[in-house]
Amino acid sequence: MLLNLLLLAAGLVLLTLGAESLVRGSTSLALRLGVAPLVVGLTVVAFGTSAPELVVSVQAVLAGQDDIAAANVVGSNIFNVGVILGLTALVLPLTVHRDILRRDLPLVILASFTVLWLLQDRELGRLAGLGLVIALAAYLVLSVRRAQAEPGAAAETSTEAPGSVLRDGLYVVAGLALLVVGSRLMVAAAVTLARVLGVGEAVIGLTIIAAGTSLPELATSLAAALRRQPDLAVGNVIGSNLFNLLGILGIASLVSPLAPGALRWLDLGAMALFALVLLPLLASGRRLQRWEGGALLAGYAVYLALRWPS
Repeated sequence: MLLNLLLLAAGLVLLTLGAESLVRGSTSLALRLGVAPLVVGLTVVAFGTSAPELVVSVQAVLAGQDDIAAANVVGSNIFNVGVILGLTALVLPLTVHRDILRRDLPLVILASFTVLWLLQDRELGRLAGLGLVIALAAYLVLSVRRAQAEPGAAAETSTEAPGSVLRDGLYVVAGLALLVVGSRLMVAAAVTLARVLGVGEAVIGLTIIAAGTSLPELATSLAAALRRQPDLAVGNVIGSNLFNLLGILGIASLVSPLAPGALRWLDLGAMALFALVLLPLLASGRRLQRWEGGALLAGYAVYLALRWPS
C-alpha cells in the first residue's frame, strides 16, 4: 500500500511539473506568434491548468477505467467549488465582476445539468462527446472575440518573450511527456489502491485523484486571493469547471465511449448542486463571505462522509 501511495504522489508531482512546463512553453510560443496576452490567458493558461485532469481521464479511458475517467471530472468540479472556493473565501471575501455572473456562471450551471442528463444512464457516446467539444470551441471563440472587443484590448501589444523558440518547444515537449508519465502512474496506482482498500475505482477518482489533479487550480486561486484579485480566483474555478465538463468529458468520450457505471446520483447531483449554489452566493453586488466559504467546505465534508468508502 505504501508503494502505491508513493507512486500516486510521484504521479501527482509529475502532473504538476508537466502542467507548469506546458503553460510556460506554450504561453511563450503564443506571445511570439503575436497573440495578445489576454487571449493567451483565456485559452492557453485555462487549458494548461486543466491539463492534469485531461491527461488522467484520457489515460484512464485508454486503460479501460471508465469510472476513473468520469469520476475525475465530476470529483474535480465538486472539489473546485467546495474546497477551492471555500478556502479562497476564507483567505479573502470575494466580490465578483458581474460579467462572470451574467455570462460564465450560467454556462457552468447549464453544462453541469446537461452532463447530469447525458449521464443519467451512465453512458456517454462519441456523438454526445462531440457536442460537448463543439460547445467548448464555441465558448472559446466567443470569449476571445469578447476580449478583443473590450476597450483597450486592441491597443494591447505583445512583446516577444525572452529566450528562444527551441527552449519554448522543449518546455512544451517536456511538459507533455511529464503529463503522460504522471497520468499513467496515477491511474495505475489508484486502481491498485482501490483494490487494496476495498473501495471502488469511482471513489478513488472522485476523491484522491480529483483533489490531486485540482492542485494547480487551488494554487492559482489562493495566490490570486492573497494578491486581492477575486475575479481571477473565481474565474479560475468557473473556467476550469466549464473546461472539465465540456472539454475533458468530451475528448475522453471521443477517444472511447464512456460507461461509468459506478457513478451515483449522489455524485452527479452534488456536482450540479455545487454549481447551482454559486448563483445566490455570488450574486452581483455582494461578497462571498468567510462563513459562506466555511459552509462550502462543510458541504464538501458532508459529501465525502456520504460517499466514502462505499
